[in-house]
Amino acid sequence: MSSTVTIIVDGKKVEVPMGCNIIEAAEKAGIEIPRLCYHKDLTPTGNCGVCIVEVKGQKGYKRSCTTPVTNNMEINTKSKEIIEARKTVVELILANHPDDCLTCVKNGYCELQSLAKQLGIDRTKIQKVLNRKPIDESSLSIIREPDKCILCGRCLRACQDIQTVFAIEAMGRGFETEITTPSGKMAESVCINCGQCISVCPTGALHEAIEIDKVWEAINDPEKVVIVQEAPAIRVSLAEEFDLPAGTNLVGKMYNALKMLGFDYVFDTNFTADLTIMEEGSEFIERLHKNGPFPLITSCSPGWIKFMETFYPDILEGVSSCKSPQQMFGALSKTYFAKAYNIDPAKIVTVSIMPCTAKKYEARRPEMRSSGFQDVDYVLTTRELVQMIKQVGINLASIDDSQPDDLMGAYTGAATIFGTTGGVMEAALRTAYELVTGKALESCDIKEARGFEGVKEFKVNVAGTELSCAVAHGLGNARKVLDKVVEAKRKGQPSPYHFIEIMACPGGCVGGGGQPYGSTIARRMERAKGLYDEDGGMKLRKSHENPMIEKIYKDFLEKPLGHKSHELLHTHYVKRDSLL
Repeated sequence: MSSTVTIIVDGKKVEVPMGCNIIEAAEKAGIEIPRLCYHKDLTPTGNCGVCIVEVKGQKGYKRSCTTPVTNNMEINTKSKEIIEARKTVVELILANHPDDCLTCVKNGYCELQSLAKQLGIDRTKIQKVLNRKPIDESSLSIIREPDKCILCGRCLRACQDIQTVFAIEAMGRGFETEITTPSGKMAESVCINCGQCISVCPTGALHEAIEIDKVWEAINDPEKVVIVQEAPAIRVSLAEEFDLPAGTNLVGKMYNALKMLGFDYVFDTNFTADLTIMEEGSEFIERLHKNGPFPLITSCSPGWIKFMETFYPDILEGVSSCKSPQQMFGALSKTYFAKAYNIDPAKIVTVSIMPCTAKKYEARRPEMRSSGFQDVDYVLTTRELVQMIKQVGINLASIDDSQPDDLMGAYTGAATIFGTTGGVMEAALRTAYELVTGKALESCDIKEARGFEGVKEFKVNVAGTELSCAVAHGLGNARKVLDKVVEAKRKGQPSPYHFIEIMACPGGCVGGGGQPYGSTIARRMERAKGLYDEDGGMKLRKSHENPMIEKIYKDFLEKPLGHKSHELLHTHYVKRDSLL
């Protein structure tokens, strides 16, 4: 039986995979059917009605995102009637949509704005029936502007189908329908701040809490010493905003741009990613020697941590006590850095550039003040950094490369791959294997941990002990792994895994909720390739080989899992009996 069918789209014959929908088939013919609710990585719903087409021999218009192709189907995508019907649909949406494009955070990236322009709609002729609703600014990470919601349902698919969090839902009926939380406030829901809803929202109805002005204020304050760190995923996503191929590594230009913006010291979160491996790897080795408790589960992703605290609090003992690299850096910036440079920590402002909206929430957790101050003061997403760079006219593609400052800027390839699913697992195994056996792995490349399958399971033999490992990304996939752990615990059986890596966002940090708009699985894979390419080209690829990591233990921390390490680099989690 053939796996393809032949169809005719606007008079052009084309062979397409059996089972695909019309919108996908048309792309094979070089035709992009206008759409709003459709997203390649989400289940089609047909909510908006913009993608209608005519099918020969069938009555009425068909929604191309939900209509599968059949052999010899003849499709018309651009008759006069179809174009007018699409314009009518969009005009009805615009009638209940604010005209504040110039001040909207999504200006220039809004799919509704682009579609209106594509269809030639004159917005000045549309009679408004706008029902104003209050902005929800209760969350530390995610701002909700209901006026700008077009009820496309994408955010629901991301939150409910992919993340299985169900923080938001469609409430009300008819014209009163609103996508919201039971209380109307994001901060009072089970939201884990991952921002996947933002990534797929076509308008400005959902966006991160913007902190750009606060960072500019700190930079321009002569009394403040402003230092910056950047997560590994940033270096391979910036390129998309400067007309360069996705996955292009701009690490050197990123450092230079940050210096040009006026940051006093430019370091790298990769430094504390290496430090995380030293602490987490030592934690794993300690459990190996004590024969448990297993599994040890990574703790780098704050969205995953809040998810665990809310939905899986019974596995608290399995989660590593290590802070995320962001928070390790924050604690050290106002202790280790302050001491080394003889700077009053009260004058230090620590800024993080993260692919993740949940990092904004994490920075303000009450546990994250081990330096005696708020360890990380401000968190900017990749998108916010891009806006700052463009505000001052820096052409990122054409500036020279630069290097980070010394004390907390050096890193290994192991730290770089933290930015993609499987990277933390691979980095940890590179070091743990060598510290336990005294021998290096035959290859630093642990291919079993790589790839974008939802759940990856494999075994590694370490000094005669066969370790069962699992990697999951996206919280729907995390549930599959965690449910096995919970079931084994309920039955009094050993854990099916020794070591688990979980990343809240699909693809890991390369797919974070703060990354450039238009983030698809395909684009996330290109970003991941950029990280693996950097890792593969580095001389030092294991965290314990980083000379600046050796220095910080010698000069300040003494040893992994030591008293000072526990004080500054480790934390605890809470069982969230309430929703907050």
